[in-house]
Amino acid sequence: MKLAAFPKCYMDELVRDRTMTIFQWIEMAADLPVEGLELYDGTLTSFDDAYLEKVHEAHARHNMEIPMLCCSSDFTQPNAEDRRKEVEHEKRNVDLTARLGGKFCRVLSGQRRPGVSIEQGVRWVVECIKEVLEYSATKGIVLAMENHYKDNFWTYPEFAQKQDVFLEIVNQIDSPWFGVQYDPSNTILAGEDPLELLEKVKHRVVTMHASDRHLKPGHTIEELRAVEDSVGYATILTHGEVGKGMNDYPHIFRTLREVGFDGWVSIEDGLSGIDEIRASANFLRPFIDGK
Repeated sequence: MKLAAFPKCYMDELVRDRTMTIFQWIEMAADLPVEGLELYDGTLTSFDDAYLEKVHEAHARHNMEIPMLCCSSDFTQPNAEDRRKEVEHEKRNVDLTARLGGKFCRVLSGQRRPGVSIEQGVRWVVECIKEVLEYSATKGIVLAMENHYKDNFWTYPEFAQKQDVFLEIVNQIDSPWFGVQYDPSNTILAGEDPLELLEKVKHRVVTMHASDRHLKPGHTIEELRAVEDSVGYATILTHGEVGKGMNDYPHIFRTLREVGFDGWVSIEDGLSGIDEIRASANFLRPFIDGK
């Protein structure tokens, strides 16, 4: 296995406020005990080839791979033209992944919009993913569908947040260019058991997000349900240091090794900065190295 880091704690600075550049993040993360840095498409300020080459060179200068591109496809939009734009946007991200030397591009179902039924939403999502898959296969890029909670900049939570919806979509797509990006913490936020979901998808996991979500003291999952339909993450929710939350990482890694998983694990944690990411990496390192 290999370990990557994702700048979850700096998303507002990198994407919304633009007070930090992708190059500053790379320099900050250069001495982390990881082999790669997961990239979020929103952190880029251009898609010109010269700019992308600078991004690639900045990673390479520190011997960092860009194994995966984190992006948030939204295929549950009721308007067919809007879904068409999302398909084209995801294809562009497939191109971007290939251009930067990655292999995995995240795909999501979309937002859980009021008025969109499970049946209708599943049909739209499967149709869109299959169309993108036809393209990603030609580029040698694997689409990794995450059991997601919510993009930082979405209004509504993930359409396929619950495992029955997630599995209904995943089980309709059979391709060597498609797999699961497993995030145990998101299962907890769905009010479900992350180990139960892992058992159901373990043979299809191609990448993993390592995180430990926490509800702030005095708050409950039920409260989260009442406030999650607002732009961004609910304020009662936080990413904490990996290994200090509710996930059973020894069990998770034991299960993944039993099925031969040898892919990328990306740290997605921390609202307290780079030191917390480093602590998470140090916690995960023995699991990655098989010790």
